[in-house]
Amino acid sequence: MTFLPNDLRKYIPIKAVQNPPPLVGVIRLRGVIGSVGSMRSGMTLESLAPTLEKTFSLKRLQAVALIINSPGGSPVQSALIAQRIRDLSQEKKVPVLAFVEDAAASGGYWLACAAEQIYVNESSIVGSIGVASQGFGFTELIQKIGVERRVQTAGSNKNMLDPFEPRKDEDMEHLKGILDELHESFKGEVRRQRVGRLKASEDELFTGAFWTGRRAVELGLVDGIAEARGELRRRFGEKVRLRGFQQQDSWLRRRLKAQAGFPGSAELAHGLLDAAETRALWARYGL
Repeated sequence: MTFLPNDLRKYIPIKAVQNPPPLVGVIRLRGVIGSVGSMRSGMTLESLAPTLEKTFSLKRLQAVALIINSPGGSPVQSALIAQRIRDLSQEKKVPVLAFVEDAAASGGYWLACAAEQIYVNESSIVGSIGVASQGFGFTELIQKIGVERRVQTAGSNKNMLDPFEPRKDEDMEHLKGILDELHESFKGEVRRQRVGRLKASEDELFTGAFWTGRRAVELGLVDGIAEARGELRRRFGEKVRLRGFQQQDSWLRRRLKAQAGFPGSAELAHGLLDAAETRALWARYGL
C-alpha cells in the first residue's frame, strides 16, 4: 500500500501511508574480492550487479549504505564494483555512505572510497593502499624429489615467472612495472574520492600500511567513527527503514554445488588452497 501513487495516497487516512518513513538500502560487501574458486564465491561485479541494481531501484530511496568487511583481493574487480556503485549513485541521485566493520583494507578500502563518506569502528582495520603479488618457488623441491618438468612455449616470455624455474631479474622487473601501474591506479582513486580530506602526506598514506579506524580518522582516510544504524537514524530520523541486501550465488552456481555432492580430490585440493589464500589475506591484518 505504501507504493500507491502520491495523488491517491493522500485519500487514505493512515499516517504511515500518507507520509512513509525514509528508506535506506543496505548492501553488505563481505569477504575477498574476486573469484576464489568453483565451490566458493568472492565479490565480483557479475555477482554483485543484480544486488546493486535492485537496491538502487527501490522507490523513495533516500540513501544507500555499504556495510564493508573485506581484506581486499582483485584490483580489477575492486575498480569495477566501485565504479558501478558511483554510476548508480549519480544516475539515481542517491547518496552512498560506507560503514566499515572489521576491515576495509586494500581492495576493501577501494570499495569504501565509492561512498561519499566513510565511517568506521575505532578498532576497524583501514588502509593498505598498495598492491602485492605473492607466490612460491619450487625449483629446489622438484630437484630434490627427482622430477623433470617439460614445458614448450612459443614466445620468449610465455613462461615468465614460472614457479618451477629460477627467478629471473628481467621477469621481476617486468612484474614490478605492472604492480607500480596498479598502485598508481589505486592512488588516483583515493586522491579523487578523498580530495581535500586527506590529512597526511602521500609518502605516509600510500605505502601499503594499514591503521586502526581511530588513526584513519586522523589521517583523513575516513570521515568519522559511527555505527550504521545509529548514524542512519541520526541523519534520517528514528523511523528510518533499512532494507538489506547481500550478494547471492547465481542459480547455476547453487545447482552445481548441489549436484557436486562431496568434492573429489582435485576439487578438495583447490578448495583447501582457496581457503588458505583467503585465510592468509585476513591473517595479514590480525583478523
